[in-house]
Amino acid sequence: MMPAMQIYMVGGAVRDALLGRPVNDRDWVVVGATPEAMVAAGYVPVGRDFPVFLHPETHEEYALARTERKSGRGYRGFVVQASPEVTLEEDLARRDLTINAIAAPADWTGAGAVLDPYNGVADLRARVLRHVGGAFAEDPVRILRVARFAARFADFSIAPETMALMREMVAAGEADALVPERVWQELARGLMEATPSRMLQVLRECGALRVLLPEVERLWGVPQRADHHPEVDTGAHLLLVLDMAARLRAPLPVRFACLTHDLGKGTTPADVLPRHLGHEGRGARLLEGLCERLRVPIECRETADVVAREHGNIHRSLSLDGAALLRLLERCDALRRPERFADVLLACECDARGRLGHADAPYPQRPHLAAALRAALAVPTARVAAQAAAAGQRGPQVGAAIARARAQALQDWLDSLTPPSAPSA
Repeated sequence: MMPAMQIYMVGGAVRDALLGRPVNDRDWVVVGATPEAMVAAGYVPVGRDFPVFLHPETHEEYALARTERKSGRGYRGFVVQASPEVTLEEDLARRDLTINAIAAPADWTGAGAVLDPYNGVADLRARVLRHVGGAFAEDPVRILRVARFAARFADFSIAPETMALMREMVAAGEADALVPERVWQELARGLMEATPSRMLQVLRECGALRVLLPEVERLWGVPQRADHHPEVDTGAHLLLVLDMAARLRAPLPVRFACLTHDLGKGTTPADVLPRHLGHEGRGARLLEGLCERLRVPIECRETADVVAREHGNIHRSLSLDGAALLRLLERCDALRRPERFADVLLACECDARGRLGHADAPYPQRPHLAAALRAALAVPTARVAAQAAAAGQRGPQVGAAIARARAQALQDWLDSLTPPSAPSA
């Protein structure tokens, strides 16, 4: 006899409700059903690799209970079996962490009994991230997911046996088999968590960072000038910068720029350390290769490139005159892309404040350059161009006239910031 259809809420929705956190998305597992029965009940099939359906009214996802068996390297090498005979416990067994392998009845409201065959509730109370079972090792994406959950739940530790298993997976080459899209997807999610530094720490601890982001891994153990960076180690600085970006609620392009702003310091010749002359150019070249490898979206790529090349100049911008300010704005393409320039400035503030003892320090460069951009954009370029054309100037000459007008406007703005000198006695 075919078992009766049963529906359970599973995964993050149950976990977050038990933690007293907001529940944003709900996932459902259906036990004892066939695809035909789901369609007959009005559910809309959407899954390609395994049976997933959308509820006809809520449009939430309902997946048939399934098992997975490893059939090759990487995260795509699986044979999926979904049938009415698959039990809830078998479905939960394929999940990554015990805290994500808790189910509740469909009418559960956050109180009352849950179904917890792998002791996820106990691990929630103990603040532990622990893998469910041996199936964890079959999917290398789970290495990234554990690192991401560590960034979300900063007060959770990773069970020693789980960390040992992750190290074994990396040593076996499973991390090498990850496809770029999944690496970027999990990396981006981790960067947007509350404590993104923990994601990097976990990836370093299990050895995955040197496989997935070798340009970032190289930053650890590289010294910096103590007068500029009290934390000295470049990797330690990076962790502080990432958490500052989270503290300032920066968007993803800013956080990715923070992650990659100092890549060039990892290739500084040993004989010039702790100085890092020319690291901006080296970093921009390394960033280009990283972005190609992970297929980073263009918005993140472009913002990170500007920050990598120009963050040192932006830090020094308070001493620039009008002409130099204009050159900086032009190199950053700020006149055409003011919204992106705002992100660039935020990333630079995260860099400046991501140092020991500087977390609450002001960063006047950000409002200074934002005001400078407004002054440059206020120049009536159409009128300047018309005047130049009336004087017989053409093409590049007109552009040069506009640049001179902007440089003068910036200098006039700078002069307005300086109080007049007191008259001599």
